[in-house]
Amino acid sequence: MATTIVIDNGAYQVKIGLNSDEKPRLVPNCIMKAKNERRKTYIGSQIDDCKDLSGIFYVLPFQKGYLVNWDVQRQVWEHTFGKDALNLECEETNVVFAEPYFDFSSIQEALNEIFFEEYNFKAILRTNAGTLSAYKNRQDKPEELCCLLVDSGYSFTHLAPYYNGKKVGSAIRRMNIGGKVLTNHLKEIISYRQLHVMDETYVMNQVKEDVCFVSQNFYGDMKTAKLRGGDNSIVRDYILPDFSHTKRGYLKDSNTKVKTHEQTVRMNNERFAVPEILFHPSDISIQEQGLSEAIVHVINNCPADMRPHLFKNILLTGGNAMFPGYKERVESDVRSMAPAQYEVSVTKPDHPITDAWEGGKLLSKSKNFSKLMVTREEYNEHGHSVCWERFDV
Repeated sequence: MATTIVIDNGAYQVKIGLNSDEKPRLVPNCIMKAKNERRKTYIGSQIDDCKDLSGIFYVLPFQKGYLVNWDVQRQVWEHTFGKDALNLECEETNVVFAEPYFDFSSIQEALNEIFFEEYNFKAILRTNAGTLSAYKNRQDKPEELCCLLVDSGYSFTHLAPYYNGKKVGSAIRRMNIGGKVLTNHLKEIISYRQLHVMDETYVMNQVKEDVCFVSQNFYGDMKTAKLRGGDNSIVRDYILPDFSHTKRGYLKDSNTKVKTHEQTVRMNNERFAVPEILFHPSDISIQEQGLSEAIVHVINNCPADMRPHLFKNILLTGGNAMFPGYKERVESDVRSMAPAQYEVSVTKPDHPITDAWEGGKLLSKSKNFSKLMVTREEYNEHGHSVCWERFDV
């Protein structure tokens, strides 16, 4: 019997694993070089072997959310498929592959060619990551026919309404804001106010993940952040890694003294002002609706009889859903904008980053799975046309 591998090919991480695995591997989707080891390259999860993560230089396969550098992507896949990781026999393996919404037709055709002609996979199913999350949500809540998926990832935030597992294509919305914009903005703020960190993308991304939160009362928190001494409950010191004693930075306790070899950055209003960009992109001159406004806008673009059900089942996925307070802020904002007679309910899964992978795992074990796939024999006979007919990307 053929094994099945599920690949959620994100711009920041590839979530990959067999459908028999409990959890996927999270593989950085890039090739990296360290400042002090220019000749050595680290592919994907090999970054764990790097001793000095300061000033890391990235080569990314994705630009602005689209797969453009196939050489880099192949190296990441080959490392992950190979003996050091999954040790796949591609000829006997089915693939569930998740790609972004609005993917270019040239990229989709290249994916077909690489999977069938280079790797010789037995069969593939190409779909959207949001479709897999919506499928999992449908299994968890069979009584809910409608779902609004809010997938806030590295390059983009997508809002996609679903009815009975099928996306309402005309209402899908993309916001050009994701984790990459937030990390870059944090680097600029810290570099301007405290310490030059423009080359420290890897470290500042960790600072963002460890320290930032979504404010429930932005102006109130701004007033608190202006206070001095013990009255300021927001300000925290973050001890940066030095890569000889510590490999990852951490928040300093109020009782801990900073050692001589340690370097700190003071995080005050940056802690909540950076994630606030998701809700007010105009703060950094990005002329778009904020996340909560966009949710209401997308729902209002759907048929009237779907709207109450979409307000009742908003699903948050993607890495930005990990910010503390994110779910509560979305719920309160949408509640304030939604018609009073509609119930508003927002759900965040236990693992927002791997939710699509888990949906793909469930789908690969369903009765209809074999009908959704395109086999290598069908592709050899009909070419790309059979993929266009069968895959709803």
